[in-house]
Amino acid sequence: MTNLKRYYVIYCLLLLIVFSCKEDDVQDFEVIDQGQIVWSKTFGGSNDDVAQSITTTSDGNYVVLGSTASTDGTITDKTEVDTDYWLTKFGPEGNIIWSKTYGGSLEDIGQKAIQTSDNGLAIVGYSQSSDGDASGNQGFHDNWLLRLDSQGNILWEKSYGYAGHDHAYSLIQTNDGGFFMTGFLDVTASGGEGNQRNSNANRHGIGEFWCHKLDANGNIQWRRYFGGTNNDRSYGVVQANDGGYVVTGFSESNDFDITNNHGSYDYWVIKLDAQGNLLWEKSFGGSEIDQSRAIVKTNDNGYIIAGNSFSTDGDIVSNLGSSDFWLIKINDLGELLWSKNYGGSNFDYATSIRKSTIGYVVAGYSQSIDNQLSSNFGNNDYWVMKIDEQGTLLWQKNLGGSAMDLAWDAIETADNDIIVVGETESMDHDIIENRGSKDALVLRMN
Repeated sequence: MTNLKRYYVIYCLLLLIVFSCKEDDVQDFEVIDQGQIVWSKTFGGSNDDVAQSITTTSDGNYVVLGSTASTDGTITDKTEVDTDYWLTKFGPEGNIIWSKTYGGSLEDIGQKAIQTSDNGLAIVGYSQSSDGDASGNQGFHDNWLLRLDSQGNILWEKSYGYAGHDHAYSLIQTNDGGFFMTGFLDVTASGGEGNQRNSNANRHGIGEFWCHKLDANGNIQWRRYFGGTNNDRSYGVVQANDGGYVVTGFSESNDFDITNNHGSYDYWVIKLDAQGNLLWEKSFGGSEIDQSRAIVKTNDNGYIIAGNSFSTDGDIVSNLGSSDFWLIKINDLGELLWSKNYGGSNFDYATSIRKSTIGYVVAGYSQSIDNQLSSNFGNNDYWVMKIDEQGTLLWQKNLGGSAMDLAWDAIETADNDIIVVGETESMDHDIIENRGSKDALVLRMN
């Protein structure tokens, strides 16, 4: 080979390397800018309508649970202006397959929907009603669980509660075919009768983590409350590999079951065995308000917990300003493995975390327009991001309009798109239509 040919080959190789690097750089940039809208749709009527939870069904469609006070628009089976559970089945293009409401004459707020092992559904939240679809209310709000077939028809429904505020926020189907339901109990109103663990049942107050283990027919196998004398609320639960349960939420207590409060509200995580006995409890956070809202089990039997933090000390490594998305990973002993903040200098709040093909999808809402966010349409926007196993931010996207837009849940589809659900008061930018007051907003992004 002549020197000229040799130099030409080397030159071509160098060009190939340079352009390959540039192409990689472009791909890295595009990763951060993913999340383009495939479709955006609002659902509801002229009153307040909210989408709170989404789950995939075995036929390739999606079920969204929320609440509605409307009697018009896409609400077709309701005549009274009261708030009811609202369950809608969608196709992949956002087309409504069916829509149903459940409730009575008072307030009924849907929080969580899951598909059951027999391809039916279970939905939970809290209810004041003791008529219509609801029975057995014990006073004010009760946990209200409905078991449905695949078409949304009621198989059975049950209320669980006492005279005060009893709210259910999360539900899973357990390995034995039963259910685990968690939320909070107003123990001062109940007199503590729901606890089988404490000999002194009246020792707590205000609010407690309240956990129910139910059989497949909704019968109580055991129930326990955990917490201290201040406000403690649980929002998420997963079943551990050993058959126990890891429950997360937040606590402002520093006594009784809580041993290491950092100040104000902390993330509070408890591990129970299969019989509901407390194995360990851990507080995470700093001296300001830190509130966890969701938990997911990782492939290595750890847990990633998502919520928000105002703190700049304690377990918080780097607050980006005001309230951040704050994610932590712990192992099955409750030991902190990593802690990460995401957001900007304004208010950012994570409400949901779900597994995806690569890493995890995190959703919530944001008012920021700096640091990790490049835009804000006004007020709160949906904010959706994806992280890897180490919590590294892979991409992020804000969506919404100039008014209030709050994302409550998000899942990855079979073809790796993401569907996000929540509520909107906007009627511009990414919001094509507002049906009046507050609408349920469902967005599909790729």
